[in-house]
Amino acid sequence: MSEVLRTLDEQLRPAHTAIVVVDMQNDFCAEGGYLQRTRAAASKNPIDAGANAVIADNIARLVASAREAGCTIAWLRSVYDFKYLADAHIAKRDGEGCCMEGTWGADWFRIAPAAGDVVVTKHTFSGFHDTDLHARLQALGIRTLVMTGVATNVCVDSTLRHGFFLGYNIVVAEDCVGSGNKAGHEGTLATVRVNFGSVVDSTLAMKLLGTR
Repeated sequence: MSEVLRTLDEQLRPAHTAIVVVDMQNDFCAEGGYLQRTRAAASKNPIDAGANAVIADNIARLVASAREAGCTIAWLRSVYDFKYLADAHIAKRDGEGCCMEGTWGADWFRIAPAAGDVVVTKHTFSGFHDTDLHARLQALGIRTLVMTGVATNVCVDSTLRHGFFLGYNIVVAEDCVGSGNKAGHEGTLATVRVNFGSVVDSTLAMKLLGTR
């Protein structure tokens, strides 16, 4: 049995830490993306592309510093063509069109992987479900996940919970996640603090990783 990493200082060591960037894609984040178009039309949970740009810039700084320190960087992207989705997932969607394979909407928003980063395509909310993410992280000796990206209460939440169940220490970089659902965003952060791990500012995460 491996040693339990109880403190943030122990958990946030570059050799066993991965920065996980979730769904920073145009259809989720950009002006003119699928969520911006459809939610504006329905007048619900509007997407703030400006706020998403700030999140992307915060992630970019964290990723650059963590990469320099020797952390693993893992990028998750959604491809939601109906041919890939379970029936229950299709039933919850208004229609096909979000993050379609090979489209601008599925492309990265403002930030993108570098050579050598882990890149995983997923077809549901959790980055671990029916992907090789766990195997690739285990091969690299990863024990802690620093979660970033969108949406806090959907794909970030699903991935961090799944990761926790697989045995990873969970840290959410609070200024590097976001959602159009404020209550959902705050609910996930509160639940993480109590049940799944820690919530910290990215500046503190970089300091503990030895990058500042």
